[in-house]
Amino acid sequence: MEPERRKKETFSSPPSRSTSTSTAAKKSKESFTYFDPAAENVMVVGDFTDWDHNPIALKKQKDGSWKATIPLDPGEHEYRFLVDGRWQDDSQCSARKPNGFGQQNCVRYVK
Repeated sequence: MEPERRKKETFSSPPSRSTSTSTAAKKSKESFTYFDPAAENVMVVGDFTDWDHNPIALKKQKDGSWKATIPLDPGEHEYRFLVDGRWQDDSQCSARKPNGFGQQNCVRYVK
């Protein structure tokens, strides 16, 4: 019986599982919107997409805006829009940082 109790005790308290679940719960759903009715393709790229390696496509809305909701970890995230292959700023974002390419990245602060 003692070996069975030890197994139950081992399985009954796995702190690492509850920690990883709470980490995932801390992500915040962040909305990104870009307005360009004439655009064919709009993507958001940033430190959360490994920049242009894993861009996230925005979905075109009836009013000509493009939208996507992305779960982001708390902290500071730099990003830009890629519109029909051209880098574009987020006109709704006032926080910027120089990016080393002579332009600026937009900055989103997630709580």
